[in-house]
Amino acid sequence: MTLTQDDLRAATAAGIIDEAQAARLSALSHERAGRIARRANEDEPFELFSGFAEIFISLGLILLTSGAVTFAFAAGGVVFVMAALMAVGWFAAHYFTLKRRMSLPSIVLVCTYATGAGGLIGFLLDMIGVGSATLGAILLGLGGMASILLHYRRFRVPFSMLLVGLYGFMVIYAITTETSPVDTLITGSVRGLFDLRQGGSLAIGTLIFGILAFIAGLWFDMQDPHRIGRRARSAFWLHLLAAPALVNTVMMTAYNIPGELGVVLTLIGLVIITAFALIIDRRSFLTAGLGYLAALIFWLLGEGSMDITIPILMLLLGSLITGLGTFWTHLRVALMRTLPNFPGKTRLPPYDDVTATSE
Repeated sequence: MTLTQDDLRAATAAGIIDEAQAARLSALSHERAGRIARRANEDEPFELFSGFAEIFISLGLILLTSGAVTFAFAAGGVVFVMAALMAVGWFAAHYFTLKRRMSLPSIVLVCTYATGAGGLIGFLLDMIGVGSATLGAILLGLGGMASILLHYRRFRVPFSMLLVGLYGFMVIYAITTETSPVDTLITGSVRGLFDLRQGGSLAIGTLIFGILAFIAGLWFDMQDPHRIGRRARSAFWLHLLAAPALVNTVMMTAYNIPGELGVVLTLIGLVIITAFALIIDRRSFLTAGLGYLAALIFWLLGEGSMDITIPILMLLLGSLITGLGTFWTHLRVALMRTLPNFPGKTRLPPYDDVTATSE
């Protein structure tokens, strides 16, 4: 009988071995197979549900929670509703998350808990009466982050990191802006929202948030370079937030520079982003830059007939995306072998393609 990566994940989830032991077992298996530095599974770990049973149970949990909220509202109003949401999200997770290890129900429950926690904190802040909307947003964001991190410490649901990031963005934006998000979106142009040269608070806030989210995601990745445990799946959600925040801010700033200089800087930025995505082995950063790649190709095609330009754009863009997706691993191996050693390189996902056979 041969143990697979799925077997190691199942053993980790069941508590038979911890994630560090699973990583060492995976490394040993790769070494004996002559491929110590290449994972058998080339894709990023991502799982919303493992079967229709999880969808069915999640639907039941949503209905159950809705009923509990209705009774709670009738019994005591908003506070009871938020407390009921937190209670359902916390106590039901002991069975569906810790015992059954179900992905989608766990996501539903942590969202339920986060909604209740955020609503309860907001209600308490309103009762106390904070000095300003900015201070209220900061306290709400910090309280939301703390409550979800407490949930994560107990249940280790990777999706929690997405919710932590959203609350974190609330804090950073409240600190960096002088106007409300609605005012910024209404008064600012679409192309200028993320342009650092225009000094917009949204651009500064998203840049800071993107850097912090990326650092957190990279930390999780380096704890699990073989990506077989919860840390790598937690990093996925953090990178999903960090990628658009960083890429849109940097690329929009370059793209808005008039003339050919802006086009050249956009092209250089896309090359750097592609190389960066290959190095950390996260496709989300490259995905976030596809819109700018499309705009660049459209500019290179000139001002021709739209009937011809659009199909050519789709063909070129589709070919590039398909090619990168198909040969991602080979491109990453070539790039990582070319790059000199740098701090943390050995903690990134393995990349060597050793062809020796096992003993």
